[in-house]
Amino acid sequence: MTISVTIVGATGWVGRALVPAVAAAPDLKLVAAVARNAAGQDAGTATGGAALGVTIAATLDEALRTPCDVVVDYTKPDVVKGHALAAIAAKRNVVVGTSGLTADDYAEIDAAARAAGVGVLAAGNFSITATLMQRFALMAARYVPDVEVIDYASASKPDVPSGTGRELAERLGAVRLDPTAMPVDELRGPKETRGAEIGRTRVHSVRISGFVLSCEALFGAPDERLTIRHDAGSSATPYVAGTLLAVRRVGDRPGLRRGLDGLME
Repeated sequence: MTISVTIVGATGWVGRALVPAVAAAPDLKLVAAVARNAAGQDAGTATGGAALGVTIAATLDEALRTPCDVVVDYTKPDVVKGHALAAIAAKRNVVVGTSGLTADDYAEIDAAARAAGVGVLAAGNFSITATLMQRFALMAARYVPDVEVIDYASASKPDVPSGTGRELAERLGAVRLDPTAMPVDELRGPKETRGAEIGRTRVHSVRISGFVLSCEALFGAPDERLTIRHDAGSSATPYVAGTLLAVRRVGDRPGLRRGLDGLME
């Protein structure tokens, strides 16, 4: 069975790599694309390839007029929630590749997806190696009580922490042991230096030139440390394979699933 796909953010960093990948996959079909700055252009030529016969729409509402099985969103934090809810209301399965959503946002999306009977798969990072980093960190958190997340990105990244860092912190909080560090309320000095607490885990976001995306889980035990880290390069290629896997599996069951690792086995 061929899965029809709409890509929102088709001319963005990941979208430009995802459009030709979907077009080349024998079991997938690109039927619609959204990019406000390239509206009216062919999705193939707008992303640097051959024409695909798919005209880019300016808005998701316009693209949803074309029937599809899955909507993939790689846009911006301020619009992704609205896009997800609109696609769900239109009875489309959704793959969320955009960061910036909170736990409350995901709860609302999950409720809407269950009510509509569609699937949503969201991951802070669709890279296979980043997914392995998260899995190894979750394994370590069951044995080492003290862990903090450090999230690195370029100076221009608008959301903190990154989707990778937020998802890792929330999932660590669900499995980790009680920390031994002094409670933040008992510290002297600016408490902001201890980062933010997300899912029972302290998270520190570094935004500085020279980084693309990096995330590390730093574990500490008496007289030893363990660092589990993922570093991304400047290409969007690592995110394509994981996104295509999500597109193929998002419709397996209704409701929200977070993280790519559940699909890897």
